[in-house]
Amino acid sequence: MHPPCSGGTCSQPCFNGCFPSPFLASEASHNNTNTSNSNKNDLTAATTSSLYPNTQFTNHESLPLLQDSYNGFIKAFPQFSTTFEIDRIRAQEYHHLNNNPSNICFDYTGYGLFSHSQHQKPSSAAAASTSSSSSSSTPYLNLEQSFFDVSIKSMNLKSQILYRGQESKLESRIRERIMTFMNVSETDYALVFIANEVSAFKLIADSFHFQSKGSELLTVYDHNNEALEIMIDSCKKQGVKILSAEFTWPNLAMEWTKLKKMIKSKKEKRKSGLFVFPLYSKVTGSPYSYFWMSMAQENGWHVLLDLCALRPKEMDTLGLSMFKPDFMVCSFYKIFGENPSGFGCLFVKKSSLSSLRDLGNATSIGIISLNPPNNTQKPNSELPESSTPNPRINEESSSSKSEIVELQGMKMNDERLEIECRGLEHVDKVGLIVISTSTRYLINWLVNALMSLQHPHDENRFSLIRIYGPKINCHRGFSVAFNIFDWKGEKIDPGLVQKLADRNNISLSRSCLRNIKFLDKSQEEREWALESKATEVEKMGLSKKKKSPGENGILVLSATLSFLTNFEDVYRLWAFVSRFLDADFVEKERWRYIALNQKTIEV
Repeated sequence: MHPPCSGGTCSQPCFNGCFPSPFLASEASHNNTNTSNSNKNDLTAATTSSLYPNTQFTNHESLPLLQDSYNGFIKAFPQFSTTFEIDRIRAQEYHHLNNNPSNICFDYTGYGLFSHSQHQKPSSAAAASTSSSSSSSTPYLNLEQSFFDVSIKSMNLKSQILYRGQESKLESRIRERIMTFMNVSETDYALVFIANEVSAFKLIADSFHFQSKGSELLTVYDHNNEALEIMIDSCKKQGVKILSAEFTWPNLAMEWTKLKKMIKSKKEKRKSGLFVFPLYSKVTGSPYSYFWMSMAQENGWHVLLDLCALRPKEMDTLGLSMFKPDFMVCSFYKIFGENPSGFGCLFVKKSSLSSLRDLGNATSIGIISLNPPNNTQKPNSELPESSTPNPRINEESSSSKSEIVELQGMKMNDERLEIECRGLEHVDKVGLIVISTSTRYLINWLVNALMSLQHPHDENRFSLIRIYGPKINCHRGFSVAFNIFDWKGEKIDPGLVQKLADRNNISLSRSCLRNIKFLDKSQEEREWALESKATEVEKMGLSKKKKSPGENGILVLSATLSFLTNFEDVYRLWAFVSRFLDADFVEKERWRYIALNQKTIEV
């Protein structure tokens, strides 16, 4: 095995994620590393030059204006002009993202089903189909408000896959649309709708046929994940040995030699094992190679692929079509930037059904049905301005209602019914290349812009921002993890930063980095970097289970770009973070909060 490359595009299989699809290149061409390094250097140079003439900023008032920054960005990345179709779609179908002030969403992962315009008014396709007198026209479903309702199914996972049970026309059409969007064949995989990612991981842990001895769970996560914690708890109760990949400080690169050893050890003795693997960290944006799946499969592991941070349309690439994991998990929400509720999808490879236990009459918690919404009884009835349904809401009895529901002159049980998931259609139309081009330039510009912020009047020019994970990299994911530090070098509480960002209509995520390995670092730096998760994570609400004081991690903020993110979004995040260069910014915001809420304090 070759060691991880220094970055850029690798012509040989890179186990550190620098080239996510290693089989697109030949081992024989491994001498082209100079070209790959040149590609990385070109990106770095262009990204840095996009902030010209200033490469460091010590005052938030010295930042260039939005238009000037955009002009520099376009000059550095002329290829960005090929992505204007995304701006057109955003303007026409997601106009709520352009309202003033609009909420900038950096806390979404997954795929949006519908567009905002579908939520507001009937689509042109639906209007045309309902007004047409032709019986041969294909009706389209434009579900306003809640789009669909969710009910709990009383069935275990294996039975659901084998027998599926009664399925509404709505559920059947959405299932077919998602299978097509994800480029997954119904010949190879069964799709089970689940409440969320947590439910999916628990279902697999409870249903997987672990042997009483010799079973192992091996995970590759650089951050705390509630779904993973639930899976680990279930596996521990079954006597399963828990193994985790490690990530080296400070760039959080995967410790690939240890992971290789864990994957290959005890191949002959291994009775059953589950390898849980994401292609990107949804917190740091670190990429991981497809090749780890291949190595795991060759060494007797069943593979669960976490797709929650996967780039849109990346399922169409060669890597996933070659490696067919046993299980895949992803999430679908209703409308980006407004209604994050939705459901999760668990894909199970049909040839891997024997790896699931037959639980008999036992039922699994988390399997759901999608039903016609209750709020669309009359096509012309007045509806409330907004409706945000609870994703775990109805009892099984609610799904027994008649499936014949009048909706805009159509009947729900029409065999010709088509579901108009415009959110998915927009991604399909734009395509992987354009989406990747847009988000690659934007995320790298944001990383460079954040790193350009330096505290004033400091001999060491202490940086305002620390980036965790990859920095400027053409193959990084679309998330960046960071923290903000004051002029004394002390970290500002991520929870406070998140609240201040929210007050400025910017939504960020919080998480906790974990499984970090320090190499040749002093004890002082280790203690400075690591924090106890025993109290902080519980305060953040990331875990319901109390952690032991011995477990350490780093609390961070995370911003994730979507395919609808534009330059103004990342600029506004940069401008907000730059305000912390003012040593009195936090105190000013605290007093402003008190004034706005008309609260008094005793002196």
